[in-house]
Amino acid sequence: MIKAFLYIIIFVTTVWALESVNITGIFKKNRYYAPRVLYLIVAMALSYLVVNFLYDFWSVTKIV
Repeated sequence: MIKAFLYIIIFVTTVWALESVNITGIFKKNRYYAPRVLYLIVAMALSYLVVNFLYDFWSVTKIV
């Protein structure tokens, strides 16, 4: 349950942070969906990595 909550919070945070990056310049003109799909894939990947790191870190420090 805590992991799902973390996924939601971290995903929203990564989408918010990635909005400041302008990657539309590397795509061909009149391509609207490709940059958005890339943003979503990168946001999901970053969310996965951050949540797993935080959850594992919390689990390890809880044992010690």
